[in-house]
Amino acid sequence: MSQQPQQFDVVIIGGGAAGLMCAQTAGQRGHRVRLIEHANRCGKKILMSGGGRCNFTNLGTTPKQFLSANPHFCKSALARYTPQHFVELVERHRIAYHEKELGQLFCDVSSKLIVKMLLDECANAGVRIDVGCSVQVVRQSEDGFELQTTQGSMACNKLVVASGGLSIPSMGASGFGYQLAQQFGHTVLPTRAGLVPLTLSGKHQERLQDLSGVALPISARCGKQAFSHDMLITHRGISGPAILQISSYWQPGDQLLLDLLPGRDALQTLQDLKRARPDAELRTVLGDLLPKRFAQRLCEIWLPSRPMRQYNDPQLREAADLLSNFPLIASGTEGYRTAEVTLGGVDTRELSSSSMQSNKVPGLYFIGEVVDVTGWLGGYNFQWAWASGHACGMAL
Repeated sequence: MSQQPQQFDVVIIGGGAAGLMCAQTAGQRGHRVRLIEHANRCGKKILMSGGGRCNFTNLGTTPKQFLSANPHFCKSALARYTPQHFVELVERHRIAYHEKELGQLFCDVSSKLIVKMLLDECANAGVRIDVGCSVQVVRQSEDGFELQTTQGSMACNKLVVASGGLSIPSMGASGFGYQLAQQFGHTVLPTRAGLVPLTLSGKHQERLQDLSGVALPISARCGKQAFSHDMLITHRGISGPAILQISSYWQPGDQLLLDLLPGRDALQTLQDLKRARPDAELRTVLGDLLPKRFAQRLCEIWLPSRPMRQYNDPQLREAADLLSNFPLIASGTEGYRTAEVTLGGVDTRELSSSSMQSNKVPGLYFIGEVVDVTGWLGGYNFQWAWASGHACGMAL
């Protein structure tokens, strides 16, 4: 005779940020919760985030910092669980933190403290956590769901999918949540790598690759979206915060324009320099505004360098236009291997924005990165994980 499956009120698949938040919230409300994680420990992406310091939220979070085919979907959960709520939890656990820039909060010591805090909250709420546990089969039963796993079979009334996206497969990321969504009749919107370095090829790469390691402040523009921050030139292309941000909006074939003198009027700057330093060469004056090697390369390939007094107004205007609208043809991205997030995912039009429950299958929920809601760089994706996990945990 086969063993009776172990019975739980709630089974949560995935022990990342969203799954752990949902588990503790549901456990605190008296549910018998079992969380299963296929990796050998919970919270792997939390541990590596922010250079091991975990950028756990952003004080400036609003729905504007999220990409989704349905931009209104994230509003309800974000309004009910704010960065301040998470900060209170962090302070209650006496974890020291600091604001780095633009509202980004980081641990002073280590991201391990955030994972420990979440696991402690789960333990106090009586949540059972099993790591190294993979799901083989999920099927609907009369009063919920039955799961076959590598650690035996289990049954539950409510099933929460918090299995994340495809980014950083070395951390155990997989498309399991998308397959499960499709199994139950859900639409999965096309996925692609987000917050990811861009690659260059051919001439574009040849011209820049030996400048690998050079960083400079820029404003990167794609369509109507622009981000001002640093760009880093790499062996294969470009990275740095401004590029990671714009990568979520860029698709192959899109024009990417860089303002190499962000916050300055390029023409006015060049005219002032012509007056102040008429005998200095263009590459010399640009070398004071930009990294010297980068200025040198600009003048070798794009801008003929001669003494400033030899430029007439149309020529200065042309140079200024190139400096403020420098065209870069990216050939692709570094892909999921280094992407911080996955764009696309489970179509939010088939979920309840207040509870994260499926509109198609009662008792089935999707939270966190598996859903088509993706935040900017800077703590926003963690805030979505906490907010969606909390909304679901409260609704179970």
